[in-house]
Amino acid sequence: MALLKKLVHDIVIALTRVFSPLMPDRSPVTLVGPGSAKELCAAIAQSGVSKCLLVTDHGLVELGLIGRITAHLEEAGVACTVYSGVEPDPTFTHVQEGLAKLREAGAQAVIAVGGGSPMDAAKLIAAMATNSKPLASLKGWFRVRKAPMPLYAIPTTAGTGSEVTIAAVISDPTTHAKNFFVDPKLVPAMAALDASLMTGLPPHITAATGMDALTHAVESYLASTSTAQTERYATMAVRLIFENLPKAHKDGNDLSARSAMALASFYAGMAFSRTSLGYVHAIAHNLGATYGTPHGWANALVLPHVLEFSVEPARDRLAQLADVAGFTGTTNGEKARRFIDAVRELKEGVGIPPTLAELKRGDIPSIAERALAEAWANYPVPRYMNQAQAELLIGKLVA
Repeated sequence: MALLKKLVHDIVIALTRVFSPLMPDRSPVTLVGPGSAKELCAAIAQSGVSKCLLVTDHGLVELGLIGRITAHLEEAGVACTVYSGVEPDPTFTHVQEGLAKLREAGAQAVIAVGGGSPMDAAKLIAAMATNSKPLASLKGWFRVRKAPMPLYAIPTTAGTGSEVTIAAVISDPTTHAKNFFVDPKLVPAMAALDASLMTGLPPHITAATGMDALTHAVESYLASTSTAQTERYATMAVRLIFENLPKAHKDGNDLSARSAMALASFYAGMAFSRTSLGYVHAIAHNLGATYGTPHGWANALVLPHVLEFSVEPARDRLAQLADVAGFTGTTNGEKARRFIDAVRELKEGVGIPPTLAELKRGDIPSIAERALAEAWANYPVPRYMNQAQAELLIGKLVA
């Protein structure tokens, strides 16, 4: 049975590798630098929008960031209704609440402000505004029939890359199962990478989101579906993250480091939108579903272990990443090991521990099973993993 599953997995991934380059290449018009959020607000007004829905979370409202954005919109002549009910791991309920707000306000566009959770919710709110179907019917690949309402993005973290990706993840509020919505139509029309909005991020969020971006770039580079184009994006992201994440973590007001991290997240998003991801995300998603572990934090915990598992088939690719990041070695094997060590050192250097306190050994079999089911037909990994291997790997995270 295991051999049959691997054979089918390989066939599915091979087909993905053939058809992925044929997927429409969509990326947002992107404004970069401090003050670019205000420029984006002016551009929204110039497009003819007079009413919009801003999708975000309570934390950003309390920090005053949303007030700054709404002031820019009002100055440009755009009336703004705010939906700030999005929570980590957004659910169908958040999408429906936001959609109700949109219709009540008569909004003509959606603006996502925040990290991955507001971005994902906003993507589906915009899609539901034009597709008169149940939300669940849009999950999967290429199920968004009509173009969503115009969508704009202002990320306030440098991690998810959601402002440029074709995917959104929304959870079932009852079962907590994660549902994947993948369609090029979900890519925002415009985005602003405004580092001045990121200076207030606490160090632990800077760490988690930065490691999230690194995971996107590394898993994309190791994917069997990678291309010359995605490799350029992934390597730019890896170099920028190793150079700038420690700086941004140490000094949150370092605008140069913040801007570099915003670009790294963007490049990593461009890369994995084309290639998909791997076992790091499969396991991290299910740690999040089980314990509410923040996604970037979970990725950081898992990444070194999955790289160790994949080191033999991915040796040359890991050595290339070592070259990109400036780590030396006399052989590709040495370089690969040095890169894995550097990932672990970076993670620990920004305060992410080696274990997950909440993880219980009794939960490991079900977490492993769900992770393998997620990865099976979705992720073009360099080395196939079975149940026993997945349980052994996850077990290394037990405190």
